[in-house]
Amino acid sequence: MALMRKILPIFTPSTNFSKMKNFIFISLATSLAFLIACSPNKKQSEELPRVTICGLAIESSTFSPAQTTEEAFRVRRGEEVFSYYPFLSPDSVDRSRAVWFPTLRGHAIPGGIVTREAYESLVNETLELLKKDMPYDGIFFDIHGAMSVVGLDDPEGDFITRIREVVGKEPIISTCMDLHGNVSKRLAENTDLITCFRLAPHEDALESKQRALENLLDRLENGKGKPAYKAWIPVPILLPGEKTSTRIEPAKSLYAQVEPISAREGIIDAAIWIGYAWADEPRNQGVVMVTGDDKDAVAGAAEELATAFWKVRNEFEFVAPVAPLDECLDMAIASKVHPFIISDMGDNPTAGGAGDVTWTLTEILARPEFKKENGPSLIYASLPGPDFIEKAVAAGVGKHVEGFAGADIDARYAPPVKLSGIVKAIEHGDASAETEVVVQVGSVKVIVTKKRKPYHYEKEFTRLGLNPRETDIVVVKIGYLVPELYDMRADWIMAQTPGGVDQDLERLGYKRINRPMFPLDKDMADPDLKARLIRSSGEL
Repeated sequence: MALMRKILPIFTPSTNFSKMKNFIFISLATSLAFLIACSPNKKQSEELPRVTICGLAIESSTFSPAQTTEEAFRVRRGEEVFSYYPFLSPDSVDRSRAVWFPTLRGHAIPGGIVTREAYESLVNETLELLKKDMPYDGIFFDIHGAMSVVGLDDPEGDFITRIREVVGKEPIISTCMDLHGNVSKRLAENTDLITCFRLAPHEDALESKQRALENLLDRLENGKGKPAYKAWIPVPILLPGEKTSTRIEPAKSLYAQVEPISAREGIIDAAIWIGYAWADEPRNQGVVMVTGDDKDAVAGAAEELATAFWKVRNEFEFVAPVAPLDECLDMAIASKVHPFIISDMGDNPTAGGAGDVTWTLTEILARPEFKKENGPSLIYASLPGPDFIEKAVAAGVGKHVEGFAGADIDARYAPPVKLSGIVKAIEHGDASAETEVVVQVGSVKVIVTKKRKPYHYEKEFTRLGLNPRETDIVVVKIGYLVPELYDMRADWIMAQTPGGVDQDLERLGYKRINRPMFPLDKDMADPDLKARLIRSSGEL
C-alpha cells in the first residue's frame, strides 16, 4: 500500500485505467523481485553452519607456591572474542563461512595453579553463554592445554566434558593447543579435530588456530562431519621447552615431518605435543595424535611420528649454552659484544614461574663489578614490588628511593631484595604491569612493576627510557628467547637458576606423573608406541 500511495498521485483522471493497472502490476512485481534479490543473505545465513568459540588458556606450574585467580585472566566475551583472531575480521573469508556465536575466551600469563573458584567461575559462565544460542554445528575450542587447577586433574578434559554435557554429542569440536599442552585420553575422546603449534617459539600460533578453525569449517561444508578415526599415542617423554625448541635439532627435523604427513591422503591433521614439564599430574607427557578418514593412514602416521619422537629422545639439548649464574655473569662481563643476554630461567613467568624470585637479582647486586655507577651497564627485567612502586612514585623521577621488592609469593630461595637507588623512570598504564619504575642501583637498572610482567619486546624497554641494544648485559626472566630478543642478542646464555620452573627436572620431586618417564628413568624399556584408536565423541 505504501508503494501504491507513491505511484497513484502521478496519474491524472484522464489516465487510461488499463495502462494504470499494468503499470502498478509491473511496479509491484519489480519491487517484489528487488526485495527477493536483496534477501539472499538471510537465506544464506540459514544454510551456513552455526559455530561457537570458547576456551581458557594458561600454563600453570604446580611447583610454584603462586596461585592464579580470576583477575589474572584477560577475558573476552561475545563480539570481543573476534579481536583475538585476525583471520576472523569482519571482511575475512572465514568469517563469511559460518554464523558465529562467540562466548568466552580467557587467557592469562603463565603462573601458578589456578584456584578452583576462578576455574569454576569462568567455566560456568562459558556454559551459560553456550546455552543461549544452541544448537551448534561446530565449536572452536581454543585452549593451551597446561592449565592446572586446585583439586582437579586434567582441567581441559573436564572442561570439554562439561561442554559436551551442555551441547550434546552432535557438534564437531575442533581443538587448537600449544605444543606444550597435555592431551589426556578424555580430551582426545571428546574432541573431534585437534592440532597444536608446530614451532617453538610459537611463531605459528595464529596460523595453527586458523588451521584448526578451517579444518572445522571444511568438515561442516563438505558434509563429512567428524573424522572416522583418531589415533592417540602417549610417548613417555617429559622435557622442558628449552630443550625442545624447533630452532635446533632434533625438534627441528622432528616437527618438520608433521606438515607433510598431514597432507597425506586420508589424513586431516597430525600433531606432536611435547607436554608440560612443570606440573606433577598423570597426563603430563608427550603425545602424538592424528585424525582422518583412512584407518591405516591415520594409525600408520601416528606410529611413524611417535617412533621418530622416541628415537631422538637422547638428542635433545638446551637451545643455548647453560651455566650457573656466576659463570654466566663472568662471561657477560668479559664479553666484547653487546647486548649479552642472560636468561634467568628458573623463575620464568612465561613458563609458570611466580616471577618474583629475588635470588638472581640479589646475586647480581652483590657482585663488586656492579657496585659503582660506571660499572658494566645491566638491565634487569623484571621484579614485582607494589610497595616499592608506591615509594618510587612518591619520590619522583631523579630522586632517591629505598625499599624492598619481590619474594612476596616465592621466598624459598631469597627474601625480598633491598633496592636503594635513583628513580630513572615512572610509567603508568601498562596492561600487564599497571605501573613500571626503573631504579638504578650502582650500574644496574632494575625494572620494578606493580604486577608481574615478562619483557619480550624492545619497545617495552625504550618506553622506559632504556636502550637494551646499547646496554652491556640484559637479564630477562625467560627461558629460550622470543624472536625479538633472539634477533637483538649479540651473545646469549641461559642461567641455571632456582624457581618454580627449574630446568633441572630431577630437583622438582615428581610424585604423580606416570613412571617410567624419560629422562627421569634413563634406562627404561622401549614403550608400546602402537596407535590407540580413540572413540568418536558421538560414541561416548
